[in-house]
Amino acid sequence: VMGHVDHGKTSLLDTIRKTNVVAGEVGGITQHIGAYKVSAGDLEVAFIDTPGHAAFTQMRARGAQITDIAILVVAADDGIMPQTVEAISHAKAAGVPIIVAINKTDLPDSRPERVKQALLEHELVPEDFGGDTICVEVSATKKTNIDKLLEMIGLQAEILELRSRYKGPAEATVVEAQLDRGRGPVATVLVREGTLKPGDAIVAGTAYGRVRSLLNERGENIKEAGPSTPVQVVGLCEVPNAGEELVVVKNERMASEIAAERVEGQKRAAIQAPAMNMDPEEAFGALGESEEKELRVVLRADVHGTMEAIHDSIEKLSTDKVKLKTIHSGVGAVTERDVMLASASEAMVIGFRVRPEPAARKLAEQEEVEIRVYGIVYEVLDDMVRAMEGLLPPQITERVLAHAEVRQLFSIQGVGTIAGSYVAEGTFARANPARVVRDGVVVYKGPLSSLRRFKDDVREVAPGLECGIAIQNFNDVKVGDILESYVAEESRATL
Repeated sequence: VMGHVDHGKTSLLDTIRKTNVVAGEVGGITQHIGAYKVSAGDLEVAFIDTPGHAAFTQMRARGAQITDIAILVVAADDGIMPQTVEAISHAKAAGVPIIVAINKTDLPDSRPERVKQALLEHELVPEDFGGDTICVEVSATKKTNIDKLLEMIGLQAEILELRSRYKGPAEATVVEAQLDRGRGPVATVLVREGTLKPGDAIVAGTAYGRVRSLLNERGENIKEAGPSTPVQVVGLCEVPNAGEELVVVKNERMASEIAAERVEGQKRAAIQAPAMNMDPEEAFGALGESEEKELRVVLRADVHGTMEAIHDSIEKLSTDKVKLKTIHSGVGAVTERDVMLASASEAMVIGFRVRPEPAARKLAEQEEVEIRVYGIVYEVLDDMVRAMEGLLPPQITERVLAHAEVRQLFSIQGVGTIAGSYVAEGTFARANPARVVRDGVVVYKGPLSSLRRFKDDVREVAPGLECGIAIQNFNDVKVGDILESYVAEESRATL
């Protein structure tokens, strides 16, 4: 289920599942992939709900690659948006057929026909226009045409002759993974071939182990997971990367050997390119002294896919003025090691949907390390921009307050040259510096040493009056020069 943010992907899936997921999402935004199995008559469909936010491009790309049919959700009142186009590209790149669910058709300003017209620009020709792209007008809130959408999914599955092997060792794809405090590493996988059972020896990337338990999306233990079944797997030795292939092997020893070979391969690759998730000690050792401004970040997130997406998004914020560098990232709560690394490298710690451990929080106070915790991706990105701007020196802007024309010169011993001037515009103040402008060119600027009306020292001179102006350490004033009184104002620098 793909599409632009806030177009109703999770709400549509809610209606199908008759549950309420949206209320549990921070800000109503899906933060990581959810996989759910739904019964619809004789049909059993595994839905993968992919986030719509721009930061999750990679996750949506993975979502398309492990699916048989992509449901593109487009809001009838909003139309085709940037992430809608992006979702179409991912589905096409993965060679996945697209069914378009035109949502929010119950709204008064909905225009489904406009959506169908816009689809033509992206080489999706609706059946109404003689093409082969199935479009279903639905309303998640009013539960309109939900049955028809499921019927179209079933019809497409029949046409595509989607089949999987049920018997034998399982082959699955890691949709998401996280570190659970009680259960350890937990991977959400979608079984593609075969049947996964408790006791199976498994390997996913560099993670291996034996299946201790299988849980469905409701958290219930199940005895087996067949093709197109999303399931949580407990028993891996570490958190695997989202998108990894999970396979069942002969025994745990073989799984360990395969994982060890992959670790060695990663180490060899790391010699050419430093890994994103290097060990904190290695990360600190890799820090070099840099003259350019650099904001360093230690990143922690609740699940691997989200961590990876945020990591890539915040590093893309780097500019010529300030570089943003993630020196370490990982899954799970903020630990003391994270705080120590941040302290040693003058970095801040970011936690996304995770909290710092009590010991880490206490250490952060002692070491004066800033820990920022977020629940919505927008907030992370906006805050990082503000933090980067804070590293830049403030912008100095000079605002002209008054102009005075030099009409006569007086030389006074011990004081220097006094410019007899006429204040043409604004109020000339003693406290503000002045610029000497000659033939349109600034020849000098500095503070005033004297401002007089007749023989009296004054603080300021109003427009239309004459006065005597002396500029500190500058006696080369000429008749006809323009003196500008100005004030220098500081403002926050922008990237």
